[in-house]
Parts: sequence; structure tokens; C-alpha cells
Amino acid sequence: MLMQQSIYLASASPRRHELLNQLHINHEVLRVPAPVGEDEPILPSETAIAYVQRTALDKLRQALHWRQSQPHLHRDWPILCADTTVELRGEILGKPTDLAHAAQLLHALSGTTHHVHTASCLSYQGQKYSALSSSLIRFKTLSPKEIERYCHSQEPLGKAGAYGIQGLAAAFIEHIEGSYSSVMGLDLYQTHQLLLDAGLE
Repeated sequence: MLMQQSIYLASASPRRHELLNQLHINHEVLRVPAPVGEDEPILPSETAIAYVQRTALDKLRQALHWRQSQPHLHRDWPILCADTTVELRGEILGKPTDLAHAAQLLHALSGTTHHVHTASCLSYQGQKYSALSSSLIRFKTLSPKEIERYCHSQEPLGKAGAYGIQGLAAAFIEHIEGSYSSVMGLDLYQTHQLLLDAGLE
């Protein structure tokens, strides 16, 4: 896939950048300053799916608002945002605050099946397009030593659920139902569909 129209990717995730490169989608990373306050707070009684959809849309709104204050940015370029969260038995597992917290999250995921939800949002010519991808992941039972080694790699930091499927944690995954790229952070099939819906492909 080769798209002539360039887009802005409003995400600091190197994995989403790599995934767009995989489809040869011309893009620039838009580094939108984080809002003041708690990072991606969970609202009371909010489900994981509602949370990830709201957060992705919030990121899109922030990116659109911030672009208005930056005269050097292209006003006509589409903006793509995404958010990924891990759900275990109805509980949202966010990014670990430190390695001790990461070890707790990995212990909770050990030997279980959990969901990974990725919501994507695209804005172009005043229209918004959105998609949701949900995948099922089964983890092997992790030994304390495996958790310790993985945490020592620093890889769990900055990742929802304290792991990345594209890294060392691939050895922990017994089974996956759904989209591999979605678990990485951006469902490539759905991203392509959003671009088609917006008339960009």
C-alpha cells in the first residue's frame, strides 16, 4: 500500500510508527504535549472498551486543538490517534508506574487469558472516523525468575499491561485470537479501512 497523502500520527509510540511504515503510509509523528494532570485517568464504572475509545478520542481532540496553535503544521493533513489497553477479568491494566508494579501486573497475567483492546481515530476534512479491535491473549504460567528477568530488561515500562508482544514477552504468549498488530498498538487492517472511509486510499 502506498498513499500519496501524508498524515500526522499523534502518538509517541515507536511501535505505531513502525506499523505505519510497514504499510508504506507517509506520515510524520505529531508530538502533542501531555495534558496537565493524571495520565489517561479511568472514570468510575468505566468499562475497558469505553475507556480505550474515550481515550483515543481525547487524544484526537487534543491533537486537533494543539495543531491550531502551531502555524508551521499542515492544516489539511489527516490526524491519526490510537490507544491500547489490557483487560483482565473486567479490570483495566494500564502502564506500570515502576518495575515493582510491572512485576505485579505480570504476576496477575501469568497463566491467564486476557483481552487487548485498541481504539483508533482519524480526523480529516472536519470528519472523524473510528474503529475498535479486540484480541484475546493467553499467557503461559510465568515463573518468578521469568518475571524478574523480563522486568530487568526494562521492556515492561511504558506498555499497557506491562508487556509488548513484539519483544521478549512473545515467549510468554501461548495463543492469540485477533490482530497481532492491534496488540502491538495499531490494527493495520482497521487503519487501512479508516483511510479508505476517509477517501485517502
